[in-house]
Amino acid sequence: MAKRDYYEVLGVSQDATLNDIKRAYRRLALKHHPDRDKSPGAETRFKEINQAYEVLSDAKKRQMYDQFGSTAFEPGAGPFAGRTYQKGPFTYTYWGPSEGFPGFDFGFGGFSDPFEIFEEFFGTASPFGRTTRMPRYRLHLDFWEAVKGCEKELSIEGKKVTVKIPAGVDDGSRIRFGDFYIIVSVSSHPEFRRDGADIYLTREISFPEASLGTVLKVPTVQGEVKVRIPPGLQSGTAIRLRGKGVPYLRGGGKGDQYVLVRVKTPTKLSFEQRELLKRLKETSS
Repeated sequence: MAKRDYYEVLGVSQDATLNDIKRAYRRLALKHHPDRDKSPGAETRFKEINQAYEVLSDAKKRQMYDQFGSTAFEPGAGPFAGRTYQKGPFTYTYWGPSEGFPGFDFGFGGFSDPFEIFEEFFGTASPFGRTTRMPRYRLHLDFWEAVKGCEKELSIEGKKVTVKIPAGVDDGSRIRFGDFYIIVSVSSHPEFRRDGADIYLTREISFPEASLGTVLKVPTVQGEVKVRIPPGLQSGTAIRLRGKGVPYLRGGGKGDQYVLVRVKTPTKLSFEQRELLKRLKETSS
């Protein structure tokens, strides 16, 4: 069976940036994490997502993929020949020093163990397939504790342990502390909707405000900001507030906040308002 296009697997365009690829991988890997996705074929999807991420997140591999497609990484494909190994349900390929494509240093490139990719990206252990299983404990956080980070005192096997939860953990995140794991569950927020490191918020404005423009005071996870609404804004427009989202769990900046603006249509009008709208309608005609 022909392999799916890696850009399609991650749901990104061919001109996607590295941050776009990382964000898409994080969302899909969490969604199809074997502790969460119990549907048939979950392991296959998880493997496919990791394969796509490993290639598209590496500039050299991505260049080869764009030029030759997935055949560039298949064993026995001319100059791309490599040695294939099996680990459980997963297959990965190793290119030796004399087997790599000229100008490209793969090391343990090709499709390496997807568990290692997951661990490197999320800072967590391999989600399944381990011969030993470390103890896991669940910890519930409210929305702000997950966004800002916090310290929690836990009772582990009768001993009190203080753990530092980093800013940016999400529902389902798994964090290693010494010889045990903490699996995090996070409460929702009444206004903010979170998707990874991005925050979504809906705000309503009146028809005159949409037509003439206005300034909104908008809450973010980092504090209140003013957002300028340009004249003629259409209902359903999303305004991006760059860097006003949640800190990335692995560091290196913050996500964005998107303000979805909806134009509210009044259901009750005074006589004066009706007359004004009629005049506006006539003028528009």
